[in-house]
Amino acid sequence: MTGETNLDELIRSLSACLVEGLYVFVTVPTDQQPADLKPRMVFEEAEGTTLILLKSEAEAYALPYEFPCRMITLNIHSSLEAVGFMARIASELANHEMGVNPVSGFFHDHLFVPDGREHDAMNVLQQMSKSTS
Repeated sequence: MTGETNLDELIRSLSACLVEGLYVFVTVPTDQQPADLKPRMVFEEAEGTTLILLKSEAEAYALPYEFPCRMITLNIHSSLEAVGFMARIASELANHEMGVNPVSGFFHDHLFVPDGREHDAMNVLQQMSKSTS
C-alpha cells in the first residue's frame, strides 16, 4: 500500500475536503485521557498527551484548549516517505499569512488551519493543483 512519492504528481493530483467541525488542541497528563473521549489524534509527548478533538468535546470535559481550527483532509494517498509535500503546502500557506498544523495519517495528510481561514486555505490548495497542471 505504498503511497505516491512524486512531488509534482502529489501537487497536480491535490484535492482537499473541508471536514465538518471546529477542532482544538488539548494536553492532558499521560494516562489521564477521559475513557469515552474520541479525539481525531492522540500523540504522546514527554510533557503529556496531546489531543486534537472537537471544541464541543473539550468544553464538555472542561479541558483547557488552544488553537480553534478547521480540518482539511488532502485526498491523495501520499507516501509517508514523500519528500517536500508538506513543506510545499506549508510554504504556500505561509505566503498567504496562514499558519498550519499538518498531521500525517497512514493514507492521508490533514491540515489544521485557523478557524475563519479555512476557505482561504482551500483556495490556496486549489490554486496549487492548477499551477502544476
